[in-house]
Amino acid sequence: MLKRLYEWTLDKAAHPHAERWLAGISFAESSFFPIPPDAMLLPMCLSRPERAFRYAFICTVASVLGALLGYAIGYFLFETIGQPILNFYGLGEDFAGFSEQFNAQGWIIVLLAGFTPLPFKVITIAAGATMMPLYILIGAAIISRAARFFLVAALLWKFGEPVKRLIDKHFALVTTVVGILAVGGFLAIRYLF
Repeated sequence: MLKRLYEWTLDKAAHPHAERWLAGISFAESSFFPIPPDAMLLPMCLSRPERAFRYAFICTVASVLGALLGYAIGYFLFETIGQPILNFYGLGEDFAGFSEQFNAQGWIIVLLAGFTPLPFKVITIAAGATMMPLYILIGAAIISRAARFFLVAALLWKFGEPVKRLIDKHFALVTTVVGILAVGGFLAIRYLF
């Protein structure tokens, strides 16, 4: 089933509206959606390596704009929307302790979460709920998201065909590693913060 989804995504990566979907997923992932934009960025860069940096730019801009929505959810709608999202990630009860550490080291946490598999939406909502200065969130989000997406784009632009062959040949192993990284990100949010 995952193999068919992968092939379908590769096919859709060349679709005329693929960039809009990429922007939408990047925006939503920074505020409430659980699937990272890498799920679409990777096949799009593999399908059209000459557009890899354009796709990274789309991901970065949409992700930073989505971070503003996450911030607004935390700032204005924490009780009604933000808290249930944090509960989904297992941070509901521990948010008081998390927010103290977040206030002390917020910009570092935003940098790390924006670049790693940590759920970025948790960080953007926490930034709003703890009233982090907005310029810090925006600056750290731009740096970390651009670094992440442009690194992926550069690697796929340079090594795209061998990466595609590796994924095709070892699909089960690649999806297992990606799954472990995603679960590790969720666990890191829960136990480190």
